[in-house]
Amino acid sequence: MTQATTVQTFGAFLDEVPASEEYLALNFSPNSAAARKRRWGNYGLSADFLGDYFAAFFPGDELPDSKISRKDTVKATVSYIANELLENAVKYSDPSANRPISITLHLYEREIIFQVTNYANQLAIEKYQDFIQELLNSDLEELYTRQLELTALGTTLGTGSSNMGLLTMMNDYSARFGWKFQLIPHNPELIRVTVMVHLDL
Repeated sequence: MTQATTVQTFGAFLDEVPASEEYLALNFSPNSAAARKRRWGNYGLSADFLGDYFAAFFPGDELPDSKISRKDTVKATVSYIANELLENAVKYSDPSANRPISITLHLYEREIIFQVTNYANQLAIEKYQDFIQELLNSDLEELYTRQLELTALGTTLGTGSSNMGLLTMMNDYSARFGWKFQLIPHNPELIRVTVMVHLDL
């Protein structure tokens, strides 16, 4: 990202999210790194709450003669994806930004859209965008398998992070990702990051 580029988008990002009858937004107040570590478990609890909440409103019918509850499946999937997104947002946020982390979910008849926003510094963003470019220009299954092998050896793709959570969401849950990076006025070292995930139900 150059200083002249104020906004960059990648993947399946929508500038305008379609109106939904059911949505929920949570904001997490900024705090120090030490406080974030103490509160780490709260993000998991929040993800579980989102799973419970959206399973209750899930409009899909149960599959006939199936032992698998679609509502339970939605609950587990939403909890997993929300938790992964929140963990990444916390991990890569710049504590000096003093800005909240937010997650919003929109429920539709056959889709859920997740949006997570955090604020990161230029160095973290450059590594993240390198990974996004590799992701968008690679075969997902091959990249996923290669990263599994690298993770088993204790190494990564070269971005300083395994990104296994993101790859798992895409490979195992067929989640579609979009990203938006926006420079903050009067603070060019700070980037507002919005990750959008489309999950078909």
